[in-house]
Amino acid sequence: MFTQTVYYHVEPHTLTIFDTLTLKNTKSLMSIQSPQIPMEDFFRNPEKSSFQISPDGKYYSFLAPYKNRMNIFIQKLGEEDAKRITSVEDRDIAGYTWASNHRLLYLRDQGGDENYGLYGVNPDGSNLKELTAFEGVQTHLIDDLEEQDDYILVGLNKRDARIHDPYRLNIHSGELELLAENPGNISAWMCDHNGKLRIAIATDGVNSSLLYREKEEDEFKSILTTDFKENMSPQFFTFDNQKLYCISNIGRDKAAAIIFDPKSAEEIEELFAHEEVDVSSITFSKKNKRLTYYSYTTDKTHREFVDKEVENWFRDLEGRLGDHEMSIADSNKEEDQFIIRSYSDKSRGAYYYFDLKAKELEKIQDISPWLDEEQMAEMQSIEFKSRDGLKLNAYLSLPAGKEKKNLPLVLNPHGGPWARDYWGFNPEVQFLCNRGYAVLQVNFRGSTGYGRAFLEASFKQWGQSMQNDLTDGVKHLINEGIVDKDRVAIYGGSYGGYACLAGLAFSPEVYKCGIDYVGVSNLFTFMETIPPYWENYLEMLYEMVGHPEKDKEMLTQYSPALQAEKIQAPLLIAQGANDPRVKKSESDQMVEAMKARGVEVEYMVKDNEGHGFGNEENRFDFYRAMEDFLKAHL
Repeated sequence: MFTQTVYYHVEPHTLTIFDTLTLKNTKSLMSIQSPQIPMEDFFRNPEKSSFQISPDGKYYSFLAPYKNRMNIFIQKLGEEDAKRITSVEDRDIAGYTWASNHRLLYLRDQGGDENYGLYGVNPDGSNLKELTAFEGVQTHLIDDLEEQDDYILVGLNKRDARIHDPYRLNIHSGELELLAENPGNISAWMCDHNGKLRIAIATDGVNSSLLYREKEEDEFKSILTTDFKENMSPQFFTFDNQKLYCISNIGRDKAAAIIFDPKSAEEIEELFAHEEVDVSSITFSKKNKRLTYYSYTTDKTHREFVDKEVENWFRDLEGRLGDHEMSIADSNKEEDQFIIRSYSDKSRGAYYYFDLKAKELEKIQDISPWLDEEQMAEMQSIEFKSRDGLKLNAYLSLPAGKEKKNLPLVLNPHGGPWARDYWGFNPEVQFLCNRGYAVLQVNFRGSTGYGRAFLEASFKQWGQSMQNDLTDGVKHLINEGIVDKDRVAIYGGSYGGYACLAGLAFSPEVYKCGIDYVGVSNLFTFMETIPPYWENYLEMLYEMVGHPEKDKEMLTQYSPALQAEKIQAPLLIAQGANDPRVKKSESDQMVEAMKARGVEVEYMVKDNEGHGFGNEENRFDFYRAMEDFLKAHL
């Protein structure tokens, strides 16, 4: 199968931008305003999604609603009827995969606690078995062992909640074989192409070490140590299992695709780099044992092809799909049958079946056929400078059919904060635009993919320059005449929820109201209540966010719950009771502080949710409350 390895810098990308706000690829607005679309149409479950193909290419699978929960269905190619093989009713299946032609695996947690258990089921629905559904234990997939139909490698924190040990798992019986005991500092494991466990990543919370062994019988040895600001992320072995394809920013600002020799512990070749942004992933063909392309994201995601044959048919499909972007969702083992996914900023897109030999492309399913993309808003890439001269990238979406002048705005900072916003269909953005609001999404300093310097510019800047980047984006739109300065709201989730609270507290003149969704309110208690499997990264958090003792004054000054007297604007807070990342206590203390001052605050808690609302009915409740709240205060 085609395999894409993605570079997730645990914390981490720059574009060439202009001094003043500019809009790119701007199309003329519709002359007639789009009709109001029911809120539920934006946030209901897809009709069918997450299509995959069996290794032998005879079946495809997908997730579809059953009793309002996403379950797995199987359908034979060429036939009309599909068979449902799972029947979960409490919570959507979080993800699934074909482990072999005879077995599928899926993950689910309980009420959003993120302790994902692994389950196995046959394609006919038989032999449904809990494989790693242990209470309070989280499952990580290490390797699918594609050449071994009966086994996979998983990481489990059942022995010690803080760390994951590697196990070989029989996907039929559930039998587990412990391959190594995590000494307490291993954060990741990796196999070679033969399924042998040969790479481990160790961390002391600040420094990371690459551990390597020639054979599984050997002891792991440390061959390279860097601090967390420098990162050499192994993606997979070269096809002779001797060297490593990696993504690295060692000795450079922008992460590049390289080859690394574990025997000499040296980089031996730079394969691809982009001058503006990090390389984000490397894709390869398992069958042909060669690289296919590198991916990177500027305003959109782009590919630098290595394999010309793949490039030719990929470009041909792009031409057939018109204005829509495309990606490879899955392939069979022979890599001559593919599931293709299309998408755009105005559409969730569709899934297609592509027969490489026949060059035939057949649509399988539109994901949300009830949404008319002609009525959706365009997401435009914009560029501006912060007050201290840093060049920033953002996305601006404007309500269709309205004059680009004096619009109400919802500023929507992303979570992470070491993540980023992407171009594409976003149901929240489209919902808000359909209700008449402009939406701004800023990739503020610290957003991933823009290089090491851009990352480090965010250290110990929660509520400070990171927050200023957001405010500066709003002020640019006001200066351009696009946004009405008296009708600006801020809404975000996780770190975006913190940014909402910080905006109301530290820039009260800018925001009329705010919506905090599972957000951090107190920087002290947030770091005290992280999940046990994050404890190895606590020292890194101290360096990136602040130390509770050395930086006590700063953390106090920029914790919204401790500065609640500065917040005057109305506030809506939503929280999952089982959130393992941002505990409910973060929202509780914010609500208590606001109510003590008599400031209006609406509080929504869902007892069966975690870090965000997964169940359809809870999403409906939240976005209905959001719509009413914004209508009342903007």
